[in-house]
Amino acid sequence: MSQGTRTAATLSGLSVLVLIAALWGWGAATKPFPKDEPPPACTDITVAAGERVFPDQVVISVFNGSSRNGLAGSTMDDLTGRGFVAADTGNAPTKADVTQIHSDDPQNPAVVLAQRQFKGAQVVTGDALGPGVTIVVGERFSGLRRKKVKSVTAAADAVICAAPGA
Repeated sequence: MSQGTRTAATLSGLSVLVLIAALWGWGAATKPFPKDEPPPACTDITVAAGERVFPDQVVISVFNGSSRNGLAGSTMDDLTGRGFVAADTGNAPTKADVTQIHSDDPQNPAVVLAQRQFKGAQVVTGDALGPGVTIVVGERFSGLRRKKVKSVTAAADAVICAAPGA
């Protein structure tokens, strides 16, 4: 092969590589950015019977079922002050007379721990309005118990919606 032919073949090969790199670069540059998905508020973990559950493991959502403005937010502040992990707050779709904790499993340690923070809270079956343990503060809500409950022991194996990394 002559020097001129070899130079032409080298330049042709390099031109093809540059063209491929340019097409790949253009495709990468015009591709939409991936969407940022918010991290989950909580992840399901299994708690074995006899294991203790602490407030910093329990994610809660608090909703206002009363006519008092700001009750869900102030209750959430009180609960996070006791170590619970905040998820959602807002107004409940229906009014409630007493404080309700929505759960299909009243013996779940996360539900028991949340219920023990309140005076007269009732566990009711119903749709969860937010992530974690759903609490609806009602008209007769007068505040949390003075003495906070620091942990509960799981009576049976259970799944709780725990804070990421808990």
